[in-house]
Amino acid sequence: MRNKINQLLQDIDRKKQELRQEYEKLKDKYGFKIEGRKIVWNKDKIKELRKYKKSILDSIFSATVREILSIPFIWVMLIPAIVLDIFLFMYQNTAIRLYKIPITKRSDYVVFDRKQLAYLNIIQKINCMYCSYFNWVMQYAVEVAWRTEKYWCPIKHARKKAWEHNWEKYFADYWDAEGFKQTFCNIKEFEELKNSWHNSK
Repeated sequence: MRNKINQLLQDIDRKKQELRQEYEKLKDKYGFKIEGRKIVWNKDKIKELRKYKKSILDSIFSATVREILSIPFIWVMLIPAIVLDIFLFMYQNTAIRLYKIPITKRSDYVVFDRKQLAYLNIIQKINCMYCSYFNWVMQYAVEVAWRTEKYWCPIKHARKKAWEHNWEKYFADYWDAEGFKQTFCNIKEFEELKNSWHNSK
């Protein structure tokens, strides 16, 4: 049973890789390329996209009362996100380093490419930057938490969860005491991750 579960988790990883490859194909379809962190569009494509750009006044006056009332509640969430970002930095540079777990690269989660879309006005771009920041902080925090769980609590749950995470294929089964003994505080897979980084450079 355990081998079957781990096989399925590995299949999910392969499907994720296939998904990344499909995203790569979109560059040719939509006429853009990525140079570092910059999106470079075909000039004709930019002109075409600008036709869909909504005016700032239209954005303001088309907003519903419910959307306007929600604005302070949305933006106040930026405060705990920034606090979490700061504490994650401190946590990674203390506990994570002491455990010899590879640091989760913050730069892998920082993606602000929506601001380069020609069909967005300045209000929409600011909103998109907020959403990008908030969501990548959450995803970054989850990956740090997953790596901590891999080190201290590498046991699969008995009950079904909404999502299986990236390190769970290395966890012991719920009933497997011997497996837990072998995986507890084990950094073998983290060492493999470090080696893959070095080999890719």
